[in-house]
Amino acid sequence: MTTRRSAWMNDDLDDVRDLARTFCEKEIKPHIETFIADKHVDRQLWNRAGDVGLLCLSIPEEYGGGGGTFAHEAILIEEQARVGDSSWGASLHNGIVAHYLLAYGTEEQKRQWLPQMASGEVVGAIAMTEPGTGSDLQNIKTKAVREGDDYVVSGSKTFITNGSQADLVLTVVKTDPDDRAAGISLMLVPTSAEGFSRGRVLDKIGMKGQDTSELFFDNVRVPVTNLLGLTEGQGFLQLMQQLPQERLLVGVSNVAAMEFCLAETMTYVHDRSAFGRPIWGFQNTKFKMAEVATEARVARSFVDECIQLHLAGGLDIPTAAMVKLWCSERAQRVADTCLQMHGGYGYMNEYPIARIWADMRVSQIYAGTSEIMKEIISRSL
Repeated sequence: MTTRRSAWMNDDLDDVRDLARTFCEKEIKPHIETFIADKHVDRQLWNRAGDVGLLCLSIPEEYGGGGGTFAHEAILIEEQARVGDSSWGASLHNGIVAHYLLAYGTEEQKRQWLPQMASGEVVGAIAMTEPGTGSDLQNIKTKAVREGDDYVVSGSKTFITNGSQADLVLTVVKTDPDDRAAGISLMLVPTSAEGFSRGRVLDKIGMKGQDTSELFFDNVRVPVTNLLGLTEGQGFLQLMQQLPQERLLVGVSNVAAMEFCLAETMTYVHDRSAFGRPIWGFQNTKFKMAEVATEARVARSFVDECIQLHLAGGLDIPTAAMVKLWCSERAQRVADTCLQMHGGYGYMNEYPIARIWADMRVSQIYAGTSEIMKEIISRSL
């Protein structure tokens, strides 16, 4: 079975893939079970990734990054998926948090935080969702009230990726509680600040090695210089501008997961026998795997198109919603089919296919639910 080379790949990116593959095979794959048991990755994993240059790959070199593009981030996501890991929150750290700082941070903010994120000294998280507010960000309750040269942040967040290990939390707050979209701002909150605390690492269906946490802000004082953007009220626009990249990141991870499912299951159906012959020998198996291969190929083609659009600055909001919707829905279907091909073993957590089946479900929820994606798409029709 051959893997088609994406049109956005080149020789330099091949070298990045070799580096990412070696790192994931050595530093992640042998420790997946430990990450799951601990409900978080080894904190030193971040430092080791920084040492070899795999953090902030698409951030300019002047801020300590790799000077690459979104393609570099996509490769790391693909190689992490290839070893069957969903614990390490590098795609959020690299492709989301760092890019908010790059796009909207002051020169001082960028020089303070980005080099530390690139080295692994600082782990980044973004806190949007609240206990009573999911996709409707305009109704968040966490507030930041200005008092002299500080903002006082109060409220709580939940479902926060990298929550238990984060050193810097990009926090969505209301600076004007009486306004909806125009009242939203983004605030840089160091987790060392007095009044900040973490709740439990949440017990999820899947992604059990990912330290998704509750966060609490009890009158946390941060300097006014920690506001992201020149003025208050820019947060909602900033979020809308960055969400296409976030949704494409999800699409990339979905396709990589589909390809992982396909490879794992093809190996299994050739090795496992039933009624005196390999499972591959049954027509139903061949037809089901033909469907899986087609689903993965179609999704890959769409993701590759979107990556090329994004690299050229042309990925619009509706198309990003489409790729997120399509790939997240198809990835779940592929994982379900591949689990079925494993029979009873597919239901055992020791088999990667069982874990990825559970892991994939959340991709239809985070970064905007499938229903929100359909709403966004319909507005463009």
